Amino acid sequence: MVRIIIIGYMGAGKTTVGKALSKETGFPFYDLDWYIESRMRKSVSQLFAERGEEGFRKIEHAMLHEVAEFEDVIISCGGGTPCFFDNMDYLNQQGHTVYLKAEPEVLRYHLQLGKGVRPLLQGKSPDELLDFITKQLAQREPFYSKARHILDVNKLDSYEKIRVSVDRIREMTGV
Repeated sequence: MVRIIIIGYMGAGKTTVGKALSKETGFPFYDLDWYIESRMRKSVSQLFAERGEEGFRKIEHAMLHEVAEFEDVIISCGGGTPCFFDNMDYLNQQGHTVYLKAEPEVLRYHLQLGKGVRPLLQGKSPDELLDFITKQLAQREPFYSKARHILDVNKLDSYEKIRVSVDRIREMTGV
């Protein structure tokens, strides 16, 4: 039984790497945010708006405990998932946790390129965004760094580098 659980900040490439790893291994891929949206029949943005961050985190915690029981899977968690409740310790008990680590400038660049709506980032200028990412990443780093494996993804900017990252995760996890 294998569980590879990918964590990291928004824009680090968790979904991109998770999908590529899924394709390579044949294990199904679950993005926790997508799983939540499917089960709740509402977007993460709607859940944040209706219930606030605390209400969303309670839902996320419950859904995490569902999806982390699946076997032979690859799971991508939301950026804040490891930082609430006992989630990080639980994830380490459930499988191979892999932290995709990137510098704030790289994350800002990825987030500015992205098309998705990120509730915590709405309305921020590029400088405000970098400041926000830098501060939040500093708060989250103690949780992220508890992962069993850490992979530098500062240069995750091509299909070749994604493939190299997938190969590296396979080496680290023995999959």
